Amino acid sequence: MTQKPSRTQALYAWLDERLGLTTINKLVLDRKVPKVNWWYTLGSATLFLFILQVVTGIFLTVYYVPTPDHAYDSVNYIMQGVRFGWLVRGIHHWGASFMVLFVFLHMLRVFYMGAYKYPRELTWMIGVLLFVLTLGMGFTGYLLPWNQRAYWATTVGTQIAGTPPIIGPWITRILRGGEEISALTLSRFFALHIWMIPGLMALLIAVHLYLVIRIGISNPPSKDE
Repeated sequence: MTQKPSRTQALYAWLDERLGLTTINKLVLDRKVPKVNWWYTLGSATLFLFILQVVTGIFLTVYYVPTPDHAYDSVNYIMQGVRFGWLVRGIHHWGASFMVLFVFLHMLRVFYMGAYKYPRELTWMIGVLLFVLTLGMGFTGYLLPWNQRAYWATTVGTQIAGTPPIIGPWITRILRGGEEISALTLSRFFALHIWMIPGLMALLIAVHLYLVIRIGISNPPSKDE
């Protein structure tokens, strides 16, 4: 006598028939990987930090107001007036620093172990772009509290971006939205920080993960290599 499947099993079977969940599980999770060490978990840790930044950032945008008149006060309100607001902002702030560190360590591990070579060149190039975008997300987020430190740090940062000949002044004006740091600069940095850069990063992460799943991860190099 066959046992009748439970509701959970019946629901999974219904979804599996339409979405191919078992096939996805075999391709993504149930696959052979070489014997590795903890250094190979840096990519997954970075992905976790990115998701953490997105989640905490969504909560912060509920109270943050991206205008020069209210940005500083809204950050203070998050820290002092919102229940656990200080915790969410703290996680977001330190999560950004840890994400930069983990991306750098991940790339250092890939370079040191030669995992950027054939057939993983495209995976490496996308990783480099993700590192640049991570720095860009940190840079654009630094202005959002709209305090003196953020203002002058952004002033110096945009001046550095304007150092290349010919196109340098154009880059500075694009970033600032004019000749000086203003309300338009804050608005542009806010849009870059919460929409443009994270959206592009999510797309590149999806491609990056697809390549990792399709090609696989490299074996740790032997002594002869």
